[in-house]
Amino acid sequence: MINIVFFAALREQLDCASLTLESNDLATVADIIKQLSARSEQWQQTLNNASLLSAVNHDMVDQSHPVKAGDEVAFFPPVTGG
Repeated sequence: MINIVFFAALREQLDCASLTLESNDLATVADIIKQLSARSEQWQQTLNNASLLSAVNHDMVDQSHPVKAGDEVAFFPPVTGG
């Protein structure tokens, strides 16, 4: 199983704080995004944002990063500041 966590606006947009996915057929963060995007149009619009940030086991990564059973994958909206 892979634990998925959503933060800030993503949590509100998806009405979901966390979930788990079977690790079968999930090799990368991009695979997770693809599987979650198939849930609904709302999930697709929210997760297919070029500015989406992701982390695996608390390390910021890009979408090509590998994942395995037991990993925690977190998604964050783009961070802005001034």
